[in-house]
Amino acid sequence: MEDNYDFVYSYQSETGGIVVRIEPIYLDEDSQEEGQHLWTYYVQIENNSSHVVQLKSRYWRIIDAKGGLEELHGAGVDGEQPVLNPGDTFEYNSFTALETPSGFMEGFYDMQLENGNKLQVSIPSFNLDKPGEVYSLN
Repeated sequence: MEDNYDFVYSYQSETGGIVVRIEPIYLDEDSQEEGQHLWTYYVQIENNSSHVVQLKSRYWRIIDAKGGLEELHGAGVDGEQPVLNPGDTFEYNSFTALETPSGFMEGFYDMQLENGNKLQVSIPSFNLDKPGEVYSLN
């Protein structure tokens, strides 16, 4: 998938040579209803390892400013289970909604190496904050 998003990613983590970058963006025009705050987030996964890997599943923890927790599990991302050769990059975007104007997300991807071994790749924890306001999580 070659979307090539044109911005600098704010959050990054690396596990076993697999780099995950995240850029969340608050969707102000779509967040007009009371208790409905929407973000899109862009993800870039780069394989800097010497192994072919396939993204098999994902796990997300989404926590709002009141401590409300939502956990999401599923196969692949964006309807795909991409295979990344060494040096390959895969990009996609998705969205999330919170009842509060602040929160954060974190998680991991389960990857499978070409030899059948598994690798759990960390997704960096990232803030979901409505721009122009200061929040603290309790």
